[in-house]
Amino acid sequence: MAIKDKAEISNGMEKIISLCKRRGFIFPGSEIYGGLANSWDFGPLGVELKNNIKKLWWKKFVHQRDDIVGLDSSIIAQSKIWEASGHLKEFSDPLIECKKCHQRFRQGEIENSCPSCSNKEFTEDKQFNLMFKTNLGPVEGDTAYLRPETAQGMFVDFKNILNSNRLKIPFGIAQIGKAFRNEITPGNFIFRTREFEMMEIEYFIKEKDWESSFEDWRKEMHDWMKMIGIDAKKIHEIEVPEKERAHYSKRTIDFEYEFPFGQKELYGLAYRGDFDLKNHEKASGKSLKYRDADTGEEFLPHVIEPTWGVERSVLAILDSSYQEEKDRMVLKLNYQLAPYKAAVFPLLANKPQLVDLAKSIYSDLRKEIMVDWDSRGNVGKRYYAQDEIGTPFCITVDFDSLESKDVTIRDRDTTKQERVKIQDLFNVMKQKLEK
Repeated sequence: MAIKDKAEISNGMEKIISLCKRRGFIFPGSEIYGGLANSWDFGPLGVELKNNIKKLWWKKFVHQRDDIVGLDSSIIAQSKIWEASGHLKEFSDPLIECKKCHQRFRQGEIENSCPSCSNKEFTEDKQFNLMFKTNLGPVEGDTAYLRPETAQGMFVDFKNILNSNRLKIPFGIAQIGKAFRNEITPGNFIFRTREFEMMEIEYFIKEKDWESSFEDWRKEMHDWMKMIGIDAKKIHEIEVPEKERAHYSKRTIDFEYEFPFGQKELYGLAYRGDFDLKNHEKASGKSLKYRDADTGEEFLPHVIEPTWGVERSVLAILDSSYQEEKDRMVLKLNYQLAPYKAAVFPLLANKPQLVDLAKSIYSDLRKEIMVDWDSRGNVGKRYYAQDEIGTPFCITVDFDSLESKDVTIRDRDTTKQERVKIQDLFNVMKQKLEK
């Protein structure tokens, strides 16, 4: 990996952050009150991009497979779940504290002195749990936690799902949802935040099949990254050493991406063994064993867990698709992910005949696909405005359209234009977007 200097890193991130705020992808959270550190709101275009990622993921891994079902488990969970899972004991970071200003830092994060007050004296490291604690109702002793991962809901509901569906091992449970971690040093825009969204699968298998299943999911994760347009040249597989793995993991691969600020984890793939089901069975006193209908054998399944971060997906996609050309800036987003699939323009906004026809086309297309409308300024500037938000196609209604009943379609990536009959427009757009 080429080493970038600080100016290059800063410039790369600044361009992405500037684009996100200027065009309505992502805004700072609580901004009118001075902001909240590392809190971000997804704006009109950002929420479309994020939802398109989630919809495509759900389609690929749930709707198009017959061995995976979905779940939406609760965010607030009883503390016994986190005791059994090991999170109350193990889900922590070692921190040192400045003896002067009392700020806390991860071990190894600072070199000689405190970045806040320049003091050089620190306490010994202590474990800091990353889970958010809350109380249920008015009684302070009734403690619960915001989930730091979505996985435990899938383990706790394992038997409910098994009993209510005709599932045979191997099978998986998929979930998309929010998780919360009281990170000590969040940062790098939306890369590391205290509130984030995960797309996760727990895939239940026989122990003897774990290596082949792990390899299958490794390939699936590469296929996914290719599908959504993440630059393969910036992806690195890292085998995580035993001492650095999560407490539940027997093997972990991190898929790291070369972000503008450095090579960092994008996705993860873990072999959790039977750690979770075994601990929940022991703590709850309820059997979580799977019974093989063919052999009558009962056993605790082992688990392969592929995990995808939604916000990190957004960031990697923006970085991979951001391109600066001679006279324009363009987001070459995968068509399925683009917030708008097309934009419709009248050539001139002060010509009612053009506006009326363009509005009619816009309204018809809007029934089936997400389409933008823009009548401001000259057409060239409108093209460039759509390029920088990733809109694949622009449809222009001009004076010839009134007579010949056709329009101009302009391609985002090539900038080439073609004339298409209005009556054929929807089918042509559908074909283009399916490529």
